[in-house]
Amino acid sequence: MKTLPFLTFLAATLITACQNNEPDYDASGNFEADEIIVSAQQNGQILTFTPNEGDRLKAGATLGQIDVTTAKLQKQQAQASASAMNQRTTSVVPQVELTRRQEAVQQAQLAQLRREQTRTENLIKADAATQKQLDDINAQIDQLEKQLAVTRQQIRVEKTNNASQNRGVLSERGSIEKLVEQYDVQIQKGQIINPVTGTVLTKYAFAGEMATIGKPLYRIANTDTLTLRAYFTGSQLPTIQIDQPVRVRIDNGQQGYKEYAGQITWISDKSEFTPKTIQTKDERANLVYATKIRVRNDGYLKIGMYGEVLLDGTKSKPAK
Repeated sequence: MKTLPFLTFLAATLITACQNNEPDYDASGNFEADEIIVSAQQNGQILTFTPNEGDRLKAGATLGQIDVTTAKLQKQQAQASASAMNQRTTSVVPQVELTRRQEAVQQAQLAQLRREQTRTENLIKADAATQKQLDDINAQIDQLEKQLAVTRQQIRVEKTNNASQNRGVLSERGSIEKLVEQYDVQIQKGQIINPVTGTVLTKYAFAGEMATIGKPLYRIANTDTLTLRAYFTGSQLPTIQIDQPVRVRIDNGQQGYKEYAGQITWISDKSEFTPKTIQTKDERANLVYATKIRVRNDGYLKIGMYGEVLLDGTKSKPAK
């Protein structure tokens, strides 16, 4: 008869132990960061490369230089060709100016003949001149007007021919100037510029090595804000939503837990099998939903660190 109380006590002890083993958090996961692999944008030897792993870098900082001597020489050659093109262009001004002077002389002669024509006509009326004198003047006027027309046509032709010649030269020079701009871009890409503010995680290249376009130089991540990738079971899914504030905690050793304010920024629309490194609140759940929770980093959070999520209404317990 004493066996029954013992079995009752054993069952109660097992139930209590199971309850004590139940996680006191709603989800867990590991911290991640948006990592960027910065690659070389130019071929050549790495002349200088200053960053080290763990360095805190600002966006826009110059970190090194790749040898771009070839691009510089090509740019100088293109600039010399463009300068030679400028000397090949001709100015129409001197030639046209000479023809315009000839036109001015002809206009003056024509004005003089017209005055002589008027005077002769008046003399004929007074019987002081003959008709032949007037006819000679009219012939001279007619001949000079034709010469003046030819001179004006010559000015137009000179302008047109000069413009056509210069247009071909300028067109060729324009393509060379575009080539100079391309070499400028290649020279600029020889500088290694840090694209984002963050911490250097891994350094892949060193000064003295050869760089090729696309070769990884270093890996950087902005650790000011980290993302906790946590997993919730299907039964918990109705209790969470985008932009929902949550509490995130990490193990703080003898001091228990250290808590942070977090916000759910993404919830997967597909379930997946529970990762082996993750413990869920319901150990019987095989399928879980991944979420991303943004947490402001105060310097203690590290990439890969384990973290736990507590929804509203869940109280954290001190570490044992």
